[in-house]
Amino acid sequence: MKLYRFLTEDDTSAFCHKVTAALNKGWELYGEPTYAYDAGNGVMRCGQAVVKEVPGIYTPETKLGEH
Repeated sequence: MKLYRFLTEDDTSAFCHKVTAALNKGWELYGEPTYAYDAGNGVMRCGQAVVKEVPGIYTPETKLGEH
């Protein structure tokens, strides 16, 4: 099955670490990163979609972060 996650974080090194950790667990970048202003918190936020092919059958109970 193919899994999809969308990683987000404030525009700090924490975002890069989150994406790097996913890449090192076998996730692959999917599309371009996004960058937007979060007016509610007054910060810039980053986002990046990642995908991963794993064995099994998808269900809504699949824990994406465990892969």
